[in-house]
Amino acid sequence: MGHTSLEKIIQLQKRTANIRNICILAHVDHGKTTLADCLVASNGIISSRLAGKLRYMDSREDEQIRGITMKSSAISLHYASGDKEYLINLIDSPGHVDFSSEVSTAVRLCDGAIVVVDAVEGVCPQTQVVLRQAWLENIRPVLVINKIDRLIVELKLTSLEAYTHLKNILEQVNAVTGSLFTSKVLEDRAEKEAQKQAPIDSSDGGGGGGGGGGGGEQVYDWSAGLEETDDSHLYFSPDQGNVVFASAIDGWGFCIQQFAQIYSQKMGIRSDVLLKTLWGDYYLNLKAKRIMKGAQFKGKKPLFVQLVLDNIWSLYDAVVTRRDKEKVEKMVASLGVKVATRDLRHSDPKVLLSAICSQWLPLSQAVLSMVCEKLPSPLDMAAERVEKLMSVGARRFESLPEQTQELKRAFLECSNEDTAPVIVFVSKMFAVDSKVLPQNKQRPLTQEEIAERRELARQRHAERQSTNQNAESGESAHAATARTDSSTGNPTTNTTSPITASSSTTTTSAEEEENKEHFVAFARVYSGVVRRGQPVLVLGPKYDPMQALRTLPEGCSAGDDAFPSVPHLGCTRLDSLYLLMGRELEDLEEVPSGNVLGIGGMEEFILKSATISSTPACPPFTPLNFEATPIVRVAIEPKHPSEMPKLVRGMKLLNQADPCAQVLIQETGEHVLVTAGEVHLQRCLDDLKERFAKIEISASKPIIPFRETVIRPPKVDMVNEEMGKQQKVAVIHQVKEEQAKAPEGVQVDSTGLVTLTTPNKMATIGVRAVPLPDDTTQLLEDNGELIRTMEQFNLSLKEGKTLEINQKTLESIRELREKLEGLLKGHKWRDAVNRIWSFGPRRCGPNILLNSMEGYQRPSVWQCLEADRHQSTSATASPAAALRDYDNSIVSGFQLATLSGPMCEEPLMGVCFVVERWDMKAPSRLDSVDEKEELEAKNEEEEEVGSSASSRQLSPPTNEPNGESPGEAVDREGDPRGVSEPQPDATLSTSSSLSGASHNRRRADAAASASDCYGPVSGQLIAAMKEACRYAFQARPQRLMAAMYTCDIMATAEVLGRVYGVLSKREGRVLSEEMKEGTEMFIINAVLPVAESFGFADEIRKRTSGLASPQLMFSHWEVIGSDPFWVPTTEEEYLHFGEKADSANQALKYMNAVRRRKGLYVEEKIVEHAEKQRTLSKNK
Repeated sequence: MGHTSLEKIIQLQKRTANIRNICILAHVDHGKTTLADCLVASNGIISSRLAGKLRYMDSREDEQIRGITMKSSAISLHYASGDKEYLINLIDSPGHVDFSSEVSTAVRLCDGAIVVVDAVEGVCPQTQVVLRQAWLENIRPVLVINKIDRLIVELKLTSLEAYTHLKNILEQVNAVTGSLFTSKVLEDRAEKEAQKQAPIDSSDGGGGGGGGGGGGEQVYDWSAGLEETDDSHLYFSPDQGNVVFASAIDGWGFCIQQFAQIYSQKMGIRSDVLLKTLWGDYYLNLKAKRIMKGAQFKGKKPLFVQLVLDNIWSLYDAVVTRRDKEKVEKMVASLGVKVATRDLRHSDPKVLLSAICSQWLPLSQAVLSMVCEKLPSPLDMAAERVEKLMSVGARRFESLPEQTQELKRAFLECSNEDTAPVIVFVSKMFAVDSKVLPQNKQRPLTQEEIAERRELARQRHAERQSTNQNAESGESAHAATARTDSSTGNPTTNTTSPITASSSTTTTSAEEEENKEHFVAFARVYSGVVRRGQPVLVLGPKYDPMQALRTLPEGCSAGDDAFPSVPHLGCTRLDSLYLLMGRELEDLEEVPSGNVLGIGGMEEFILKSATISSTPACPPFTPLNFEATPIVRVAIEPKHPSEMPKLVRGMKLLNQADPCAQVLIQETGEHVLVTAGEVHLQRCLDDLKERFAKIEISASKPIIPFRETVIRPPKVDMVNEEMGKQQKVAVIHQVKEEQAKAPEGVQVDSTGLVTLTTPNKMATIGVRAVPLPDDTTQLLEDNGELIRTMEQFNLSLKEGKTLEINQKTLESIRELREKLEGLLKGHKWRDAVNRIWSFGPRRCGPNILLNSMEGYQRPSVWQCLEADRHQSTSATASPAAALRDYDNSIVSGFQLATLSGPMCEEPLMGVCFVVERWDMKAPSRLDSVDEKEELEAKNEEEEEVGSSASSRQLSPPTNEPNGESPGEAVDREGDPRGVSEPQPDATLSTSSSLSGASHNRRRADAAASASDCYGPVSGQLIAAMKEACRYAFQARPQRLMAAMYTCDIMATAEVLGRVYGVLSKREGRVLSEEMKEGTEMFIINAVLPVAESFGFADEIRKRTSGLASPQLMFSHWEVIGSDPFWVPTTEEEYLHFGEKADSANQALKYMNAVRRRKGLYVEEKIVEHAEKQRTLSKNK
């Protein structure tokens, strides 16, 4: 097929039913970009000879050097099948785990996916990840089993062995799909059961549990609901036409339909019969001329091997292995293909093979026909997917406003009419050079322009010749003039200098403009027609259509001149629309619905992703599912401090251009870049240097995140020996000595209870630290967003507002509470869930503050689940009310303590702080003698003023703030004689004026207590709570928690030992090792600390000569077993962990590294082995 014109593509964009939006998903190095090259070559964009070598979709230089895709890029292809013409918007995505965020951005814009699997390696970790991403986005996948040539050339399998191997790969892929389907069905069933159970519970009044309540027999249904659900369409099977067998590098591929059509003509068997029997346990009985079942049992060749694989194997044997020219010529003649003479004579047999196969079994035709037949068009979008996209956060589709729900029809119709609302989703922003923009590109010249330029060139040439002749004739005269000028002392002035200067500045500004980075939004139109210059609304991720529809007037649209301001809603015009063609962009005037496009000029309004619409009723789409967690941090600074503004600007651009990278400015003032892994970090740093900041930068060593926790007292010591009585006594003595070192005002008892009094002696707090069970910590870590929602509800309730939470979220919160109750069992955790005061840090972390004080009732954190909220928030007894004024101070102190622990100022994890005591003296007491004296002096002055003004009419003192503060209310409750009521305007008696001192003292006390709620007492209480938590933490055995990667390595048996060597050197731990069936490859599954992962991939490649390649992905946090504060006491311990020992204390090493980076005190010897200095020079 020849090159498709832009006009043709614009014409095809209007036929929504014939559009296919697809992406290519696979593990790294499974052949995505090579497959994309073959598909691009079918449109004449690149030569078919360069397909697989050029890697057209990898437009970045570092992508070409490394040989991996780092960003998802799109291209529009034209495919004709019979009378029908299709437009295929193809998106190539990365396979490396560090760039899985790019996969998420691609998947969101597509309706289908081509999943590529290597025929040798089979299903790899990233294959499972991409299948899960496709499943979560409700897009339909088709399968391409690539690199079948490796089974012939590398593994040297027979066609029968290859068939068994391919069957196993299909089973592996289907097993992954099956597990995803099963989990979905079970979730749906559980949801239905919960909905059925809710009305039963309400009618029973919450009782009747157990066996057969109300005389009815209890029926238990053990079925999972999988039997009734049809899942046949989900699985990959060649007879369904959703599997292609291919070798992209050799340019061939087929689905069994092609062979069914070929053999139905040759053998006279109906093609539909062949289609059902070509894949499976069927064989051809030549005597009976029938296709029969049971090939494996009877030892016969399956039909697929006999009719398909044997032909391919014999072609490879003739062309590549034996290079048999006669046999090749026979094959070429029988296949009816034409091969150029130069290809037949070429020294590389792969060139001849590619020439034959690309005509016999063209890959592009097999893949594109499968895509057009099996994958849905934008019109076939599932209603379930639409509802999922529109339901932001925890909201259900039913809870959205009516106008918003009506947009579902617009999604499903995917209409191109002018009346249809415009809905566009931008999945990412990507940076392009000014040169790439269509307006800056050099367009091809017409014949008239070429003739005109030729004429101009001739004229210039003629002028130049005439000038040269004049210059030669006038040279002598010029020399004479120059001599005269020099003798008279008048130097010739350079009149052209200002012009030159101005032209140079113009050139510089033009160069700057040319080098400037422009951002293009990578988007898809879901409804309506997008036109250039059209006014639209940009909806941020936090935009709420319900709130906007309330505030905006009816009929308000993006085109209105005076559009009212609404939070997270912007109004703009679409500057430019582009057709994405891989490395190039083409200008478009309008884009109909169902198409992928680029939008220019949106950098001011969109940071990373956004929803664009013409109606304010449209909700923002649900956020993208990112599989990789950004965890690798580096601090960045410019080499020259004067270039700091350029760095700040460059980091802002980088943050916008990369969907996964995060840019932070820490409290210390450091500019920190957070990335998903080592390769991702390197790419971000290169981009910052060369594209965005364009300055020399220096990056720190990676900042490794750690967590601090406490554990139960260990039963074994550091050398893994059981702790005897003597050791336990020694440890107890050591703890007591440490406790004795506690500063004044801090008491630590033997049970670990820390009692601390504030400096003003007004409050005393008793706190104990308890380790949380591992499952509880994990549960809190996973449900951070849910806890944040609860906290927002509680805060809004405190402010007197009501925050609406939908039923699904309430159900999730109820489930979280039940799980916590199930995990926190035992005597010490009795009723702990109801006594939770707060979560931390940042009010949603994996640490708990527990209220264990008797008689102190406070609002529960589960207020959203409480039936009677008013009762829970109303004040109870007067002492509790007094404490409640400072309740927030206790929570703030806890938040600060959990945000930075005492070991190395890292956040805490899995710690429960139990408040067992909290005594407050009356806030009105004045303990300071100076304050008392000051007040007495003031009162004496007031007495004098009072006595002198006894005969005048006076109003009561008005120097206190208006309104009653909480402190005054407390004072009045504590002392009924407290504040006397202000008298009306009347003549004051002498006795009343003389009692001004006592009256004023009470007023001053009340005012002091009022200011104390957010004043000195509050501040001291926060500091005291923080310190109490830190001391309570230190009273327990402390441990450091390290971030862990899961590490999947594929390696051959020869290099297995070297892989293990590298893993053990870097504190890695192997979890499993299994041999991949049908290959010599081993799959090693291990965990590795993030702190030890830098340079790991390079080292493992060097040690194994490139035969092993690891994939690292953040998994979990793990407690480091060694105690960082442990000191060796016995001789054996000193040998193992002493100063000159081989193995260092890992936790201490990490802790000291973090402390050193943060500028904290590190206890270490400066000089370890001091020796007398020796000089080599002789004494003279």
